[in-house]
This record gives sequence, C-alpha cells and structure tokens, in this order.
Amino acid sequence: MFYKDERLALFIDGSNLYAAGKTLGFDIDYKLLRSEFMRRGKLLRAFYYTALLENDEYSPIRPLVDWLNYNGYSMVTKTAKEYTDSMGRRKVKGNMDIELAVNAMELAPHVDHIVIFSGDGDFRPLVESLQRQGVRVSVVSTVRSQPPMISDELRRQADNFIELDDLRDVIGRPPREAAETTTHNE
Repeated sequence: MFYKDERLALFIDGSNLYAAGKTLGFDIDYKLLRSEFMRRGKLLRAFYYTALLENDEYSPIRPLVDWLNYNGYSMVTKTAKEYTDSMGRRKVKGNMDIELAVNAMELAPHVDHIVIFSGDGDFRPLVESLQRQGVRVSVVSTVRSQPPMISDELRRQADNFIELDDLRDVIGRPPREAAETTTHNE
C-alpha cells in the first residue's frame, strides 16, 4: 500500500534484483521502475548497489551503471574482490549489504516508506529497525521461483511484500537474448 503524499526511497540490491528478474524470465527496465515509484509517492532517492570487478577493462555492467548514474539513481559501488577457493575455483566477492543498511538508516528520519529490492534474509534486522523508527518497509522479490528468492523471515517482517513477477508488465522487458532473437528473425 502506497500513499501519494508519502516520501519514498528505493534501495536496490543490484545483483539480487537481476537474479530474481532473470529467474522469472525478464529484464528490469530501470526507467520504468523509477517512473512507477514516482507515481506511487514522492520519490526522494533511488539507490542502486553493485560491486564492480577491479581488473576488468570492460565490465558488462558498466553501461548500466553509467546509465543509472545519469538517470536519477544514486549509485553505490565498490570493487569486488577476486579469490580462489579451496577447490581452485575462481570466485568473486562483492557484498553490498552493509552499504545498503547504513544508507537506509541514515535516510530513515527523512522518509515515510522505504522499498528494498532484495530477498536477502540478512536485511530482516534492518527492516525491523526501520519499522521501530516509524518507517514503513516494502520488500520486492519473488516467491514464484524454485526455490523462492525471498527469505521467509524477511517477507514476514516487511509491512508489505511486492511480488516481482506482478510488476513484470509495469517495469519489465524481455531478456536481451530473446529481444535479439526476435529482431533477427523478423
């Protein structure tokens, strides 16, 4: 439930939202996403959190990061760390949970409603704290994937759960590969 006069802030866990959209078979149109939430209330900030690889000359996420930065999103990035696990596999670590939590706590006194785009159960204590400060919290993720991409604890703690799949027609577009296939076949 949204109220037109409430001050809103969006906190997007980039990798989590990307994975949820991909699982549901669509890409997020961030211009439409921002417009949708501007329509729902007074959008003060839209934060997008992602880690970037340090040594990559070209990162596939770089064009998105640049576009978001120029189109009304507050970008929060950090360098992902690469390491080799005990099995010799190359892994990347770039968790942005702390940055998101700190920003949400700082903004809490200035907003009425915070929308977190993540299903990560680690955010449950954050949601609880924001609620104690009088902020309503909605969480956007999906239960329609196998397994569900939102933790049960987070969904129960939130004031409102928004099923990402229900937003498909409002903020979604077909995945890039499907769009390219359609274009080539016409």
